Amino acid sequence: MNKEELIKKLKDNGIKEEILKTIEKIDRKDFVLEKNLDEAYEDHPLSIGYGQTISQPYTVAFMLQELELKKGDRVLEIGTGSGWNAALISYIVGEKGKVYTVEIVDELAKKVKEKLKNYENIIVFNGDASHGLSEYAPYNKIILTAAPQKLAQELKEQLADGGILLAPVGEYTQKLVKLIKKGNEFTKTEKGDFIFVPLVSKIC
Repeated sequence: MNKEELIKKLKDNGIKEEILKTIEKIDRKDFVLEKNLDEAYEDHPLSIGYGQTISQPYTVAFMLQELELKKGDRVLEIGTGSGWNAALISYIVGEKGKVYTVEIVDELAKKVKEKLKNYENIIVFNGDASHGLSEYAPYNKIILTAAPQKLAQELKEQLADGGILLAPVGEYTQKLVKLIKKGNEFTKTEKGDFIFVPLVSKIC
């Protein structure tokens, strides 16, 4: 599959124009391993080493759509991985937005800092963000790209009023959970079943 065929497939599966344009602009090929370049536009996950993956394009697109990103949003991403998702978010939120992305695997964090060094609105951290990143809270949007067995309360507390938290939750097959914060209340919806790598945490 080439990029045009991938974009068409995503469109046929209900992905909106803004997300399609972003995926067309920020090329997945730039974020996969060299040995997987011929599979860069296939709609399935690919290994990036260290037990981690770059997610299936449809899953990435669907989650970005559900996150309802806006220009100027402050976004926390937990699980930087290849850096592709952070780059996509960066493009959508624009120069007035900010992306704080955290990767627990030292080697991946080092690689992705180099990969994203020219993105002025992204800050890459190496560490454990399973309980969030309180120093820069509140966030308009929080997205987890790996699956916790349950959401830490601290993540909800770091969400701004009106903000959205999106995360796959569960041990084997996960439910994609969307929380919208209104005052001290949360509206929860489930957006389908997905399979993600487990969220690595050093915090008990």
